[in-house]
Amino acid sequence: MNEQPRSPNEQLQRRTQIRCPGLPLAIYREVAAHLRQVTGVEAELIPQTSQQFDYRDSQIGGLLIQYTEAVDLENQERVNQILAYYQNRYGAWEDVTTEVVP
Repeated sequence: MNEQPRSPNEQLQRRTQIRCPGLPLAIYREVAAHLRQVTGVEAELIPQTSQQFDYRDSQIGGLLIQYTEAVDLENQERVNQILAYYQNRYGAWEDVTTEVVP
């Protein structure tokens, strides 16, 4: 992947955790790869934490999206478009954010 490292001057501004129940691992990886192409956005997969196996559940617990100072309104809109594209095909995203970054 051609992910550009964050410069020391770029501080994280916001974090969002989302998930789409039942979304396959490959699709989570695809979404994360698309989001990483947006300037000022970092995306990583959250491991599944459930102790019980269920074929209907995803292998992934969710997606962590981190926004830096470099995100402007245009880039934020691009993130929304990417997420809407996958939502239209695979189902609604659930916001499971558990912490706020000041």
